[in-house]
Amino acid sequence: MGSWKNPRFKGEKIPTLAEILHIVPAGKQIYIEIKCGPEIVPYLIPVLKQSGLRPEQTVVISFDDKVIAATREQIPQIKACWLTGFKQNKETKTFEPVVETVVKTARAIHTQGVDVQAEREVVNKEFIQRIRDEKLEFHVWTVNDPHDARHFQQLGVDSITTDRPAYLRAELNLK
Repeated sequence: MGSWKNPRFKGEKIPTLAEILHIVPAGKQIYIEIKCGPEIVPYLIPVLKQSGLRPEQTVVISFDDKVIAATREQIPQIKACWLTGFKQNKETKTFEPVVETVVKTARAIHTQGVDVQAEREVVNKEFIQRIRDEKLEFHVWTVNDPHDARHFQQLGVDSITTDRPAYLRAELNLK
């Protein structure tokens, strides 16, 4: 299966969620991004229970607000964060959703945090403060440039999602 990447990976199988959860180190977290709808949540429950992970080690994330709402309702002991991106309106040149729309959705689905696209024209101190006023965690995705990472770090985001963790850690002098 993995031969597209390198011939040495030929026959390598994709691990199951249960197999992945089994190797999460003690004291570390795993973020599980749900790409389908809320119908998966009941199937997630027994896998999480059998994993032996403590609730604080697991975070569910999804762009689907219904998935986050279902997770909060059916597995309230684990954290669930809503992902959202931004689109620029071609006529007005403004970005949507605006922070009040993000807050309204976050309240409705009872999320503990939002994880937004790292759009510098949108995510500023005022945006973050509005999210913080709601007592929500605030995360950004996907940041691969050290200048952008420093910018969001200085704004006080809780975390940055990146495709280049080792590179950013080295560039930002992080442990």
